[in-house]
Amino acid sequence: MKDGRHHVTSKLMRESLLDKEVQKSTETPVFSMLPNAHVIKIGGRSVIDAGRDVVYPVIDVLARCLQTKKLIIGAGGGVRSRHVLSIGIDLGLPTGALAQLAMADALGNAHILGTLLAPYGVVAIPPDILGHLLPLFIASAPGVIFNGVPPYSLWEHPPAIGRIPPHRTDAGSFLLAECFGCQSLTLVKDVDGLYDRDPKTPGASFISEIDSSELKKRHFESLPFERILLDLLENSRLLRSFQIVNGQHPERIAAALEGEHVGTIIHANGSGSFDKRGN
Repeated sequence: MKDGRHHVTSKLMRESLLDKEVQKSTETPVFSMLPNAHVIKIGGRSVIDAGRDVVYPVIDVLARCLQTKKLIIGAGGGVRSRHVLSIGIDLGLPTGALAQLAMADALGNAHILGTLLAPYGVVAIPPDILGHLLPLFIASAPGVIFNGVPPYSLWEHPPAIGRIPPHRTDAGSFLLAECFGCQSLTLVKDVDGLYDRDPKTPGASFISEIDSSELKKRHFESLPFERILLDLLENSRLLRSFQIVNGQHPERIAAALEGEHVGTIIHANGSGSFDKRGN
């Protein structure tokens, strides 16, 4: 149109962003912003609530790792989160309001970890500036801490069952690692990894490696991580696996950061080999 106006050429001009062909055209290589950083999620109930005997050895291991690696540490909620959620559910609060409550407890645990790691130059970043200033902080400090809960808040997705927010601190740590293209994600729990049933049940079998589609097919009643991570992993572009390790054996955290297989590794579809028998 020769009317003197300047038009910006774009593949998305005059197209519906809901069109599947337009959506397919956006599949391009994705830039990794922090490819040398590692994300570690420290469980609230499984680690922090256990107190000094469990937390201090984990802090010691993290302090050693900070000498050679950039760490982004997500703090989980704990027993207090479960208590406040149960009150909110009893009062009839919607899922979005419950998500706000869950964030407060995880933030408290982030400050606890921040205090213990302060001598090593680690800082706890307030949630409202995390996304904008994370690259600056991770370039200036050996590690940073955040509250782990993704800031969906009132816009949290309604779950298929019940009202408990589906995106909690495991999901928040995953989404941060995926967005910034971090090198790895390690979930620190109080179990060795994934089992085919409650590990306290006689005959429970340990699963060292499995992919998300196979795990979905097996319909386990419970998982040691938020179930929504399976969907996130299948749609991820940069983070194609994560590992679950036992924080009661803190040396495994350091080993996982070195790329060793010391727990259970969950792969995205087609991203790794595994024994379908769970051995």
